[in-house]
Amino acid sequence: MAKTDVKVLGAWASPFVMRPRIALNLKSVEYEFLEEDFGSKSPLLLQSNPVYKKMPVLIHQDKPICESLIIVQYVDEVWASGPSLLPSDPYDQALARFWAAYIDDKWFPSVRGIVLPQGEEAKAELMVQVFEGLALLEDAFDKCGQGKAFFGGDKIGYVDIALGSFLGLLRVTEKMNNVKLLDEAKTPKLVGWAERFCSHDAVKEVMPETDRLVELLKCFKPDLNHRLVDRT
Repeated sequence: MAKTDVKVLGAWASPFVMRPRIALNLKSVEYEFLEEDFGSKSPLLLQSNPVYKKMPVLIHQDKPICESLIIVQYVDEVWASGPSLLPSDPYDQALARFWAAYIDDKWFPSVRGIVLPQGEEAKAELMVQVFEGLALLEDAFDKCGQGKAFFGGDKIGYVDIALGSFLGLLRVTEKMNNVKLLDEAKTPKLVGWAERFCSHDAVKEVMPETDRLVELLKCFKPDLNHRLVDRT
């Protein structure tokens, strides 16, 4: 397949844009990364996603697919010859979808709230919610991974991509707030998982460096900070 047959529209720092890039890397699919600016939206992005007007967008054979986890599912189904990202068992697949939805809808909003400007009392409450969520995800790792290296078992899977895409932002949150969120004493399995995930060849080239992300957040105005941690 020609490289131009597959394109990803997005910004390098967005955790949501990381997801389709990791999925394509795992499937060994060559693609063209079309860099978007956080401060503006290209005509191609607006044309490709006229409903939400947000990235990421996968363009495959001139057809746009939107929303990060939908794109990951699409990649898994289209390039089925590569390693499976979703489990084949219906129950295990439902469990993976459940935890991915929990990460996006319940846990990540608390992380996002810490990154955005907040009062100290509100930030402290959000920290509690993040820790509670990580404790739940520690248990989920046992259930989904069944004692293996990743949520997806021996290989990176759907939940790994959903949660792992936020690790860069999680590290930024730790650094900017002088707090340890992934703590060896509290969530040792997630700590080990995070190290394995970030060192994987499919992830290393797209995982933003912590210091670079910190500088980006410092330079951004508050409204652009919101774009970074949202589905921009």
